[in-house]
Amino acid sequence: MKTLINIKTDQNVKIIAQKMAQDFGLSLSAIINAYLKQFIRTKKNNFTLIPKMSKELEQLLGTVEYDIQRNRNLSKAISNKTELQEHFASL
Repeated sequence: MKTLINIKTDQNVKIIAQKMAQDFGLSLSAIINAYLKQFIRTKKNNFTLIPKMSKELEQLLGTVEYDIQRNRNLSKAISNKTELQEHFASL
């Protein structure tokens, strides 16, 4: 037996989600049903409030941390406009 669930969401969210579902060849209803079934099966929530970093950003931050530990590729602390202008002029 099928039942109806009414939810409220931003209009833009609905439009974008419908377009994405269409790209998969599915309806938004099918996507939501699949999510609910997975939620029941795994008892896990697959979204987070904390955004994930891309692999490229993780690699870049790893390089930055490596440089910081070795005191390389670092600019001195700049505390005023004059120091900032002098720093840029020296580059």
